[in-house]
Amino acid sequence: MEQSVQPQQVLAAVDLGSNSFHMVMARLINGQLQIIDQRGEKVQLAAGLHPITGIAEDAQERALACLERFGQHLRGLDPHLVTILGTNTLRQAPNSAGFMLKAKGVLGFPIEVISGIEEARLVYLGVAHTLADDDGKRLVIDIGGGSTEFIIGERFAPLKMESLGMGCVTYTDRFFNDGELSEWNFSQAIAAARREVYSIKTTYKRIGWQNAVGSSGTMRATARVLVNYGLIEDGIDLKALHGLKKLLVQHKHISKLELQGVKDQRLQVFPAGLAILIGLFEVLGIDHLTYSDGALREGALNDLIGRVNHEDVREKTVAAMQSRFVVDMAHAQNVKNSAMGLYEQVAKRWKIDEPTNADNLRWAAELHEVGLAIAHSSYNKHSGYLVQYCDMSGFTKQNQETLAIILRGHRKKLPIHDVEGMSKRGAKTVLRLCILLRLATLLHFGRGGEEVVEPKIEAFKYSIKLTFPEGHLGNNPMTVSDLEREKALLEEGMFDLSFT
Repeated sequence: MEQSVQPQQVLAAVDLGSNSFHMVMARLINGQLQIIDQRGEKVQLAAGLHPITGIAEDAQERALACLERFGQHLRGLDPHLVTILGTNTLRQAPNSAGFMLKAKGVLGFPIEVISGIEEARLVYLGVAHTLADDDGKRLVIDIGGGSTEFIIGERFAPLKMESLGMGCVTYTDRFFNDGELSEWNFSQAIAAARREVYSIKTTYKRIGWQNAVGSSGTMRATARVLVNYGLIEDGIDLKALHGLKKLLVQHKHISKLELQGVKDQRLQVFPAGLAILIGLFEVLGIDHLTYSDGALREGALNDLIGRVNHEDVREKTVAAMQSRFVVDMAHAQNVKNSAMGLYEQVAKRWKIDEPTNADNLRWAAELHEVGLAIAHSSYNKHSGYLVQYCDMSGFTKQNQETLAIILRGHRKKLPIHDVEGMSKRGAKTVLRLCILLRLATLLHFGRGGEEVVEPKIEAFKYSIKLTFPEGHLGNNPMTVSDLEREKALLEEGMFDLSFT
């Protein structure tokens, strides 16, 4: 039976940002999200982030304590209706894998790390669902703890997305780590922000926008302070930002800052966020910016609803990649049908009968030949490379890495070394999906030139038996030759293949 979101089911999204962790829980009522709980804590995961040692121990302790509290609210929820997303710090930190393992233990759900472009897409989706459905282009900016996302979109569709490596926590470490608030500190931080934004200026100005919108904590706090201190009546503009900078410099030190409407934890990173705002306003020539309550987590909830209700953006992404790399669609469809037919016969026996595994096999079959756009030689490796490193809307980094392994391993040697860092169960699952795709492609070596006879497949722990109709193999010596070669390759990976 197909799954869909029922009115009384609870969905949840958790955003593990570089500065703050946020959780939102909601129900879908008459097509609209009804928020039932929202929580956020400043953990400053990126504070003290080291390029070699990664996330600092004290930051990990703060983060895990927060996630333990979040975990209490998530217990008992349907895993298919919960999404936990990691952003810039978990993308960059060398020790992020170890931290995420501990985090999964206290949360009860795995963490999916998303790319900067995917973060931008979800931010735009969250903002777009909170604004009037107006015509015209809008520029959406989200300043996080470790990165800043810039999106130009129209209605619910992003047109241009970028993620730049500047955030209020990382800029605090770089330019305000001594706590001093001076014209010099601000000028250095603003100059750095300007340099980052210059890389997108030409493209963004050429596309243009009718209005600018900001989301998340830095924007919310800045807009509130500007109004509270009479620097502007509504929203944010450059003159008001420079006025606020003068006010901050008068305090001389972050420890002496007291701003009406800003919590103490936000005060620590507020000057850096202000410097980034000034820099991007100056380079992009923004006249006025308004604040939206929508952000990454709201976008993640709306995206989750789409996935469960069969409006999955990942399907569009796969179709776009097939078109972009001129995939033989008929052949890909045939391979997919055979792969899924084999999967249905062995999924329970091999304990891989989960929707995620079926999706991965299906997408891998549809994309297994994208690498031919580069070269036929080792095209499986090219396919894996493209899927791992292309920006793929809707896919997390883990999604793409898993698909890449299956694609690299769908011919020639099994990717035994590629799965060494996985859990025992995860590695076994990926290798078994590889084998099913290998067999499906083998069956269709003729690329539709003749009818393919599907074998019966029996699967055991480390062996597979294929049974063809009587006389079929005798009449198809090429199939026998290919199966013999496949048998030898699988034996190198400690799998046994027999056929009759």
